Amino acid sequence: MKIRKLSESESKIELQMTPMIDIVFQLLVFFIMTFKIVPQEGDFEIRMPLMAPSQSSNPESVLPLRIRLTQNPDGSLAGIAVNDQALRDFTELREFVISYMGDVGGPEAGREQVEVEIDADYGLHYEYVVRAITAVSGYRDKATGQIVKLVEKLKFAPPDQPPAQ
Repeated sequence: MKIRKLSESESKIELQMTPMIDIVFQLLVFFIMTFKIVPQEGDFEIRMPLMAPSQSSNPESVLPLRIRLTQNPDGSLAGIAVNDQALRDFTELREFVISYMGDVGGPEAGREQVEVEIDADYGLHYEYVVRAITAVSGYRDKATGQIVKLVEKLKFAPPDQPPAQ
């Protein structure tokens, strides 16, 4: 094997800067074009200022209706109570809500003010909860066929733990 000796002028290596700059700019353009701005997820460290007391002259503080649905051991409905007043069925619940809405100022005025909280036992069949929601949210007027809305604000009490088995 013969080793060839290079002259000093041949051993000098030159770097071509123009192609390197072109590649860097192409990469820069690629990353700029593919960059997606995404809102930060999971940022729950929000500190809101405390709300000042309301200065309105028309108080809208209507106590919420608390509907308690209890269950039998087999999951069927055992009883209905509204603010600790026992009711027989969902028709009586609807009549109670209609009379309560009349006390508040009529269905149109009280619909935004009245809030219903449904507290159901853990093992109660879901159909009874749906029937309670149907009873308080509105009904169809038999004379005119129009839908009459009653309560628009519904919330659910946190469920109790299931009974230990």
